[in-house]
Amino acid sequence: MVGASLGYEPRRRLFPPDRIVPGSTLGRLATALCAIALSLPTLVRAGAPATAADSASTAPAGVVEVPAPHPDVPPAPAAGAAPSGPVEEPTGYRMDNFRTPVPATLRGARVLTNDEAADVWNKDGAVFVDVYPQAPKPPNLPAGTFWREPVHRSIEGAHWLPNVGYGALSPTMDAYFRGALEGLSRGKRDAPLVFFCLKDCWMSWNAAKRALEYGYTNVMWFRDGTDGWQELGYPLAEVKKLP
Repeated sequence: MVGASLGYEPRRRLFPPDRIVPGSTLGRLATALCAIALSLPTLVRAGAPATAADSASTAPAGVVEVPAPHPDVPPAPAAGAAPSGPVEEPTGYRMDNFRTPVPATLRGARVLTNDEAADVWNKDGAVFVDVYPQAPKPPNLPAGTFWREPVHRSIEGAHWLPNVGYGALSPTMDAYFRGALEGLSRGKRDAPLVFFCLKDCWMSWNAAKRALEYGYTNVMWFRDGTDGWQELGYPLAEVKKLP
């Protein structure tokens, strides 16, 4: 099997689509909770009054966790908004406005639907690469403010390579991306790689395109990413940044 040859553990389907139906109460609850965890980094301010919710957190006594939006990934359109349609595929990388409608295609790559991504995952058919950006520490925090890195949740078994989906990479970030892919692929340019982020997120499109330019020949782009994954009824798991 591909998974065994690339050195990662086989996985089993935890919540198949016939167990958690998109639109059901349980499905809506799971989607809402995971979406909040994905999009909200956390600030911890000292001196604010504690609340009952804080008793279940790991924050020091007497502090409150205050969510802040990620600057590069604004919230998705509000519920009930008209669905966005795909845009024309550009010739270069997307340089800004990363959470906007994306193309339906990526030249040289296979674009996966939600069901196709699930089939690949269940068969251990590829290495899944999450390129959701890491929230930076806000500058000029007030005195007495503690910064806590937010928990990142993703597809189980995925490898998180944050900040490699920007349109332009620094030499350091470019070397990080190249080295990470070299390790994940075991040096095989034909190793199957699935890149994803969120629905309507150009970061995964950029990353998959860049992998093609690095010379990888079996690149897949999971267009709807973790949003599509939750629509199938699958849960997300906590993942750590790949060093």
